[in-house]
Amino acid sequence: MYATCLFCNKPLGSNESLETFPIGKRLAFDPAKGRLWVVCTSCERWNLTPLEERWEAIEQAEKLYSDTRRRVSTDNIGLAKMRDGTTLVRIGTPMRPEFAAWRYGDQFGRRRTRQMAIAGAGVVAMTGLVVGGAVAGVGIGGFGWLLSRAVTNIVSGAPETVVAKIKIEGGKVLHVRRRHLGESTIHRTDDGSMALHLRYKNGSADFVGREAERIAAIVIPKVNRFGGDKKAVAAAVQEIEADGGAEKFLDRLAQVSSVYTLPHVPNAPRKWRTGFGPSSAMKKGLFGLPASQRLALEMALHEETERRALEGELGELERAWRDAEEIAAISDNLFVPASVQGVIDKVRGHDDKP
Repeated sequence: MYATCLFCNKPLGSNESLETFPIGKRLAFDPAKGRLWVVCTSCERWNLTPLEERWEAIEQAEKLYSDTRRRVSTDNIGLAKMRDGTTLVRIGTPMRPEFAAWRYGDQFGRRRTRQMAIAGAGVVAMTGLVVGGAVAGVGIGGFGWLLSRAVTNIVSGAPETVVAKIKIEGGKVLHVRRRHLGESTIHRTDDGSMALHLRYKNGSADFVGREAERIAAIVIPKVNRFGGDKKAVAAAVQEIEADGGAEKFLDRLAQVSSVYTLPHVPNAPRKWRTGFGPSSAMKKGLFGLPASQRLALEMALHEETERRALEGELGELERAWRDAEEIAAISDNLFVPASVQGVIDKVRGHDDKP
């Protein structure tokens, strides 16, 4: 197999996924027609591979594609990304897309471990300060409330900390403090789209549809500051799979979220208090969603963003495939006698003769 593109002469690169065919970082294959292409990452042209080098590679590519959960597809074409960065493009009847739940267990687990370590270190430092003061004979009775508040801020996060800076249309940047997350809500519009009422420094705004999802994807990880253990992640995955996928979960959440996220009252006094009691802002707004739904929301928003990006890429790939298929059909038929091709067409149901 050639190692450079037939069209632009640039290197096709290599991969570690296909042992029988280590050439190329993006491979397209059609298991039904037995065709394999290496897609040039420089000029995007499809290089048809020689007949004798395809079969084992196609078989292995099909297995790898089937085994990965990180894939999306249209009616004619599918896309999957391997762990080493290799991309497989599958031509033909799509396989059932699967929710890539495996990606989030480690992510939320690491986040949880990191934040617990930070909070633990802060509490230990405060404890050391109190013990040191006691040993030195300094009375701390008058500082009890301040110390309690300081520990709460270490564990829960300081309410006035800016946790997100969101750029919106017109170039304006919204500064969102942690307490604003307890004053923001998710609901559903009349047409069924997700809507987000977002509080920010010196104001609030409403966003709908994909813009609401984009902004929610930025702020929800701040709500899920402590990630989740295996049990919590499993519950979140079940939330999504019970609805049949990320898109349907978001639709359902938009319908029920108003039950959990209390509406913002513009002139109400702030209720960010120490502790995690019912009056705490940690139980209001976006914090009011059940833990499993908060984690599931973060997962689903990420999945939808990636799915739309990949589907846009699939549209381009499908157009390129149709052009490449015309050339491949001519090239392959040059090596197949007419009598043999007639038998193949009859088996495939392509024989148009009466």
